[in-house]
Amino acid sequence: MFQRFRRTRLNKHLRSLVRETTVSVDDFIYPLFIRSGESIKTEVSSMPGVFQMSIDEILKECDELKKLGIYSIILFGIPDVKDSIGSDALCENGIIASSIRAIKDRHPDMFVVTDLCFCEYTDHGHCGIIDEVNETVNNDATLEISGQQAVIHAKAGADMIAPSGMMDGIIETLRSSLDGAGYENLPIMSYSTKFASGYYGPFRDVAESTPSFGDRASYQMDPANRREAINESVSDELQGADILMVKPALAYLDIVRDVKDNTSLPLAVYNVSGEYAMLKFAGMNDLIDYERVVMETMIAFKRAGADIIISYHAKEVAKMLQKKN
Repeated sequence: MFQRFRRTRLNKHLRSLVRETTVSVDDFIYPLFIRSGESIKTEVSSMPGVFQMSIDEILKECDELKKLGIYSIILFGIPDVKDSIGSDALCENGIIASSIRAIKDRHPDMFVVTDLCFCEYTDHGHCGIIDEVNETVNNDATLEISGQQAVIHAKAGADMIAPSGMMDGIIETLRSSLDGAGYENLPIMSYSTKFASGYYGPFRDVAESTPSFGDRASYQMDPANRREAINESVSDELQGADILMVKPALAYLDIVRDVKDNTSLPLAVYNVSGEYAMLKFAGMNDLIDYERVVMETMIAFKRAGADIIISYHAKEVAKMLQKKN
C-alpha cells in the first residue's frame, strides 16, 4: 500500500527521473519517396500525410525535417520506366543516384540511407530477377546486380545502404562489392528479419511496387516462425551487417526483443505503412487519442529493444516532443 501511495504522489519531474524508456527525435529515420519531374508533391490516399515528391520538393522537405531536428532519411525511388531487371536502379543517373547527389549538395548534414531493392524498379514488382521456371526471384542473379546497385549508391554519396529484398547472402555480397570498390567504411543496415506481411499494403501504393503475380512469401519470413526469425538476423550479423532490423514492428515486438537479446548490434524497427495507416485513419475518425497512441506505440518499440525507428510518424513525433519541451 505504501509503495502504491508513493507512486500516486510522484510529481512530473520525479517521474521523468525514474522513467525507464524514452523517445528522442534522434531515434528516427524518415522515409521519402522520390520520382522524376518538378514541383511534384502528390499525397497518397492510403497514407495521409505521405507524399511522392520530385527532387526539388524533397530538398524543401529536408529543410522542414531539419527544423524538427530530423537529420536521417531513407530514400525510395519511383522511376518513370520499369523493366524486368530494374535498370533504373543500375544507372548512375537513375532516380536514386540523382536524388542522393542533389540532397548531399544542398544538405550535406543530412544522413542519407538508401533502400536497396528492385521491387520499385521492376515491371513485375518483385525484388529481383525472375526465375521463370519456378515463378520466384532468382536469388544468385539478384545478388550480382545488387552489388552493382550498392556501388552506384555509394558513389553518389549515400551514408548507409539498407538492402530490403531478403535475398540469401545479400550482406556478404554487398560487403564484398563495397569493399572492392573502396567503400570499406560504408555501413550496411540489413532488413535482417523481414516478414511476408499483410501490413505492407499502403507502401505498395506509394512505391508503386505491387507484384504483378504471386507474392513474396518465397523470400520473406513466415510470420509464424520465431526461431527462424532470430536466425535470419544472427546470420546477417555474421555476414557483416552493421545494424539489424525487424520489419514490420507492431505485431512483432516479441521478435524485436528476441533479436535484441541475441545480438550486440544496434537494432532498427520499421514502423510500416499499414501500422501507420491504421492509427492515422483511427485518429481521423476520432476513435483514438491519436497523439497519445502514436507516442505509446513509439515507446513500445523502444521498450522492446529498438535503437532506431523508421517511421512515417517521425515528423509528428518530433512536433509532439517539441510541444512537450
